[in-house]
Amino acid sequence: MPSAQHPLKMEAAALSAFLKQAFPQFHGEILSVTESASRVRHQVSAEHLRPGGTVSGPTLMTLADVALYIDLLSKIGPVPLAVTTDFTCHFLNKPAAHTAIEAEARLLKLGRRLAIGEVYLYSEGVENPVAHVVATYSIPPQEKV
Repeated sequence: MPSAQHPLKMEAAALSAFLKQAFPQFHGEILSVTESASRVRHQVSAEHLRPGGTVSGPTLMTLADVALYIDLLSKIGPVPLAVTTDFTCHFLNKPAAHTAIEAEARLLKLGRRLAIGEVYLYSEGVENPVAHVVATYSIPPQEKV
């Protein structure tokens, strides 16, 4: 499905600065932000692995959630109280251990109060996705100035 095109209200540098202030616990890297999608990378280390040497589900889901949040904010601006209201994750393939995970997020629908998007997650350098996420965000009403 083609992604929707939305003009950017925040570029990658502004989003990185916002995340450092609002969510200092996120240590990923924004690779790109465009009108159609955002790409985020997170380096995997031993703390992200579960028994059996695979990347943990919470690690993958966190990256997907943050990637979609970044793509949403790039289109609506710095709205910290936009929150996830629905999140469905399908684990497709075993991620490579000790290899960065890349997430590509795109909005499917952007309304005044809700946004729906999808994220594909990949082990860096591997063509087949390791997970697919569809999520909905609630956008708080904006005060009119």
